Amino acid sequence: MLTRIDDLLQCGDPNRPAVTFKDETLSYEQLRAEVDRVAAGLHRLGLQRGERVVVYLEKRIETVVALFAVSAAGGVVVPVNPLFKARQVGYVVNDCAARMIITTRERYRTLRSELGSTESLRHVVVVGSRGGFESRPASPRHELITWWQLCELSTSQATGGKKIIDADVVAILYTSGSTGSPKGVVLSHRNVIAGAQSVATYLEHTSDDVILAVLPLSFDAGFSQLTTAFVAGAHVVLENYLLPGEVVRLCARHQITGLTCMPALWLQLAAQMWTPEATKHMRYFANTGGRMPKTVLSRLRSLFSSAKPFLMYGLTEAFRSTCLDPNEVDNRPDSIGKAIPNAEVLVVRPDGTECVPGEEGEIVHRGALVALGYWNDPERTAERFRPVVPSGDGRRTEIAVWSGDIAYRDTEGFIYFIGRTDDMIKTCGYRVSPTEIEEVAYATGLIGEAVAFGAPDDRLGQHVVLAVTGPDGGGCDTETLLKALENDLPTYMVPHRVVVCSELPRSGNGKFDRVRLRRLVTG
Repeated sequence: MLTRIDDLLQCGDPNRPAVTFKDETLSYEQLRAEVDRVAAGLHRLGLQRGERVVVYLEKRIETVVALFAVSAAGGVVVPVNPLFKARQVGYVVNDCAARMIITTRERYRTLRSELGSTESLRHVVVVGSRGGFESRPASPRHELITWWQLCELSTSQATGGKKIIDADVVAILYTSGSTGSPKGVVLSHRNVIAGAQSVATYLEHTSDDVILAVLPLSFDAGFSQLTTAFVAGAHVVLENYLLPGEVVRLCARHQITGLTCMPALWLQLAAQMWTPEATKHMRYFANTGGRMPKTVLSRLRSLFSSAKPFLMYGLTEAFRSTCLDPNEVDNRPDSIGKAIPNAEVLVVRPDGTECVPGEEGEIVHRGALVALGYWNDPERTAERFRPVVPSGDGRRTEIAVWSGDIAYRDTEGFIYFIGRTDDMIKTCGYRVSPTEIEEVAYATGLIGEAVAFGAPDDRLGQHVVLAVTGPDGGGCDTETLLKALENDLPTYMVPHRVVVCSELPRSGNGKFDRVRLRRLVTG
């Protein structure tokens, strides 16, 4: 029985490869041994059940070990997007009251000032250094220790601690929220394991599969690349995406059988020259994080002529939600499909009753994959995680996640996505809060007022536009503003355009009129 996510490592043949990064490969037996060793080290450092450990690393062997070792030690892992800047990482560390952070020497140097005032932090584990760390810690409250020192703390004794059950919290995934600051989605072991089993089922993963992991491991679909492979005993190849040509080369070198990307990346990959060596083993390709343009899908189907296309839809609060059967792609290219195994996806009215075919409503997800809520935020949890009455059972209600996405269902049960109920920007597969961008813009002192919104983009889904007024009614140095934003925002949040306005339109209640502004700027 799979109870904890580190139990997934028991699913593979001990002698078969589990994970590869560059020229290093660990078998399932070696990966389990490394996870147990680091888990013992974390326990020796004093990590208690339920305490949070932030993992701020690019993809590498140590990243995978850390993600599963925290679970084995009874802690809660908080993977942070490696594109995050110090501002966002500092917010996450403080918001979840992290006990430890695992990062690299270079990344820690950028974080020192942000971590100096963090009261909960006790240890910073530095990956990639065998010797001592010459820099002083940012605060006397926490201690610096290298990854190798952590491993040396391990003993043959068990890690101890209280028994973990599948309902316990295992991870917090931070995603942008419509009100500004990122919100932490709380996942249980059951959520992650059920999600892994479900996705591996419809992708038909086996121990013969070799999965190229290009999505960030902090992203729900990115983390799923690991869990859905491990539950089937498959082999994962890690890639820190830099150039599309490198993806092609790795597909040929490792005989990749499965590849999941976001539309912006697929657009780049579709334009590459793919060799027969890079495509002949491809069994499936999958899309997530936004609608795949039809021209790109057509090109990919031509490149991977023997591969099945899986068009997926999901949200962090429910891990994955729907997938379009590859046999239906030609018949319903605009559909997001039907619910994945062990999940039910409804289209409902505001009162929770189900819509009839063709009627627009909100997508609601119920079942084992629904998250536990938002970390330390009962108000937002109550807004999004609300009761629903399962079909055919008027006596029982359960908590489901209301997505904020509007869709309709056809007479055969296929779902079609229409749009969102809030102002979130969907770019590069990420949900971006306009408020978060605006707050950083205000902090520069270079503007008077600011409104961020998304504009249609065939490559990105949407790109970010920032409309501003100058301070004190004057002009605005947009070049200096953009440089300041680049310092404090992840790349995908940085505006593609800054539009200077004499004034920003407002609605009758005094709020910024985003709809009107979008129409004025984009036509």
